[in-house]
Amino acid sequence: MIRPGLAARRALRGTTPQFVVLLLLAGLATAWTVDQARSMGAMPGAMGLGLPAFVLMWTVMMTAMMLPSVAPLGSLYARTIQSPRAARLALFILGYLLVWGASGVPAFGLAWLSGEIAGNGSLGVVIAVTVFGVAGIYQLTPLKSLCLTHCRSPLSHVLHYSSFRGRMRDLKAGMHNGYYCFGCCWSLMVLMVAFGVMNVYGMVALAGVVAGEKLTPAGDRFSRAVGVGLLVLAIAVIWIPELAPGLTDTASMGDMAMAGTGTGAS
Repeated sequence: MIRPGLAARRALRGTTPQFVVLLLLAGLATAWTVDQARSMGAMPGAMGLGLPAFVLMWTVMMTAMMLPSVAPLGSLYARTIQSPRAARLALFILGYLLVWGASGVPAFGLAWLSGEIAGNGSLGVVIAVTVFGVAGIYQLTPLKSLCLTHCRSPLSHVLHYSSFRGRMRDLKAGMHNGYYCFGCCWSLMVLMVAFGVMNVYGMVALAGVVAGEKLTPAGDRFSRAVGVGLLVLAIAVIWIPELAPGLTDTASMGDMAMAGTGTGAS
């Protein structure tokens, strides 16, 4: 039996054109997201965006953050399907991103709420404690472990998806993977409420956590360590509100997002 994470590391070593294309797509999404962060600056919450525009922005941001960690599975999946391979892989990735795009709807509500709370003294701190605490606790739950084990075993995905039939089988396979990925990572994405939705530092840090959980040999232990760290932050933010700039200090939120782009004012 192949241990969770081993197939992912093999896929990383066996670089394919599809793997490179997925990373390039993630790179383009990252460039667009950084550009948006630069232009939006210190705007809090939903940044004045309506629901459709916010969901579009969120989907591109999730493409930048999540696609690198799913690229090994996409590469492995592409090796097992028949022509037209590019079109079928595109449907698979589309299904995956549809799930994360749909998560932009509740994310919009949370972002709007964070904009109403941002800078509101003790209330912002209370919400920050709640966000860090919920995320930390979830990291330690059996459900998180179950979803993470699924995400760390791409070979089992591919074997399961080979049974899918019909024209939309690749789209359904991508959505199926997206459901487990969402179950694994939703609590980490909620942290963007605390950090500020367009906080580039927060995006990079969380993308690193997601990749570390899914692709490293000790990803399960790393995940639990992240959970403990988040519980520590839930306590620390009481005395250091700046840890949650998206809820406690709109000016700091803008400064951190701009700093992440390397374009700070002289």
